[in-house]
Amino acid sequence: MQKIRLNIFDETLRDGEQQVGIFFDPQIKLDLANLITATGVQKIALMPAIHNTEAELLTKLIKQGSPQTFAASTMMAPQYIDQAVACGVKHIILFHAVSDRLLWLRDSTYKITNQSQEKSSATLDPAQDNAAIAKIRQAMQAKVITNCEYAVSRGLQVSFAAEDASRANLAFLADCINKFQPYLDNFLLCDTVGILTPVTTTKWIKQLRELTQDQLPLMVHFHNDHGLALENTIQAIVAGAKGISGTFGGIGERAGNVALCQVLNGLKLRYGWQVEGIDYQAFEAVLTYQKQHNILANQPYSPETLRCETGIHVDSLLRDRSSYYLFPNGEPEIWFGKFSGASNFKYLFEKKLGQVLSSDQYQKFRDLIKVQAIAQKKSFSAEETINILESNQLINNPQS
Repeated sequence: MQKIRLNIFDETLRDGEQQVGIFFDPQIKLDLANLITATGVQKIALMPAIHNTEAELLTKLIKQGSPQTFAASTMMAPQYIDQAVACGVKHIILFHAVSDRLLWLRDSTYKITNQSQEKSSATLDPAQDNAAIAKIRQAMQAKVITNCEYAVSRGLQVSFAAEDASRANLAFLADCINKFQPYLDNFLLCDTVGILTPVTTTKWIKQLRELTQDQLPLMVHFHNDHGLALENTIQAIVAGAKGISGTFGGIGERAGNVALCQVLNGLKLRYGWQVEGIDYQAFEAVLTYQKQHNILANQPYSPETLRCETGIHVDSLLRDRSSYYLFPNGEPEIWFGKFSGASNFKYLFEKKLGQVLSSDQYQKFRDLIKVQAIAQKKSFSAEETINILESNQLINNPQS
């Protein structure tokens, strides 16, 4: 058996919990964190900005004695970086979209223009306006560098997760890797909607390594929408990727993330590669615990994969169906809970109830449902959410 070095980042407690229908109370997260730590993965990610309970849990885990193990998945702003520092982490994972589609959708100027013209973003092609895209790309790079510099000044180690990297312009993506390299420990390439195949993965990784001259370790974070995350991840490692980001059991939004146990055991079985520092015998305890608590991944192409709760994803879905959903059949199903954003309630009121309310009101409903979701340890369908709001007399009198 040949020993190899790979960075293994676990996202079970963050990305994994974004699967609609899964809810981790603090004790389950503590138990899973301890079981996953025993496997020897280098980093376990949580996102303190989701809710104050997440920040409290992350602080508690670090105080237990593993500050190097836990990382904070962190949005691009000083207050979120400061929050991560306050929790006691030494490593953060900054994230930002890199594909033209998502950059275009989230650009503030585009949003205002789109709303004023009352056009559907699905009819607009960002490739038609190269000058605008160039400005958006430049602004994105400047924003990331500014936040990287700030994070480093706070004494943090930084990794960067490139959301929707598999749909990004190759030259622009390579330019991002090169420009961010001075600040980073790792660059995570995300196949956010699972569009890669084993063949395209191999070509993609080799091209990026060549364009960036292997100056920065490239990691992969692949989703399983088309059932190919496992093979894609294995081929990425064969092509020279230096690390894997995934979840135990393959849980995660829609059809989930790559299952870490499958990748690590697959590398052993197929190539005789054993990752240094990993205790393969410790996998069983994690998977047994998940089964006991019914923490199971959705199967690709199943009805459950239509469900979407995460606020930033819903915001994009409402204006461009192809932003996070690529299948011709079915329609995304918006759910509500701990990971909801104001956009979920914009959908609920404007699309389902025919009412247009203010952003502040949508934020208020978001906060209310987060509290309910945490208290009841579940997510809610649109119908259940309407019932909750009605019970609080907020449907017919939303101003109250």
